[in-house]
Amino acid sequence: MDRPVWWAVDRALVRRKVLAIAPKYEFFNDAGSLLLFCQQKLFKLKEDIRVYADREKEHEIMTIKARQIIDFSAAYDVVDNQQGVKVGALRRKGWKSIVRDSWEILDVDDKVIGWATETGNAILRRVFNFLPQRFEITIGPEVVGTIRPSWNPFVFKAEVDFSMDPERRLDRRLGMATVLLLMAIEGRQHN
Repeated sequence: MDRPVWWAVDRALVRRKVLAIAPKYEFFNDAGSLLLFCQQKLFKLKEDIRVYADREKEHEIMTIKARQIIDFSAAYDVVDNQQGVKVGALRRKGWKSIVRDSWEILDVDDKVIGWATETGNAILRRVFNFLPQRFEITIGPEVVGTIRPSWNPFVFKAEVDFSMDPERRLDRRLGMATVLLLMAIEGRQHN
């Protein structure tokens, strides 16, 4: 399979079709080549997101799976299916996310290594639901990534930038899983 190596990129464009019955997410590199594809399943009690290297869903590369059916502070394990290893987890900060959406980024042992936090005026965005939701991803005190969406009525797009992390403190597999989970979970609640 002659494809870009998805975990080696520092920048990506993510698209989600707004009017699709089952949400579809596509990640593209700067050259416009497909990196990742995901079509979310509808009516799942326990979130189980499958990520593929192709639209035909022949090459499953990652799984993001909720640990429990319903949980205000839900935790999601991120597994690299090609290597058969957990690369980390993401956990929503329940009460803290009422005012400003906030997620912990966890290592393989469930120790907090970073955060994905909504930026800008979150309260204003909650009142005017059409305003785009932006996030910063931090490891320790350092910003290592940003998610900057733009919106139109038919396609939701977000620019993902990890270029401020040349040391790769954030595993890009976990970084891309963070982006996908934020779009799938937060996007469902606010769009």
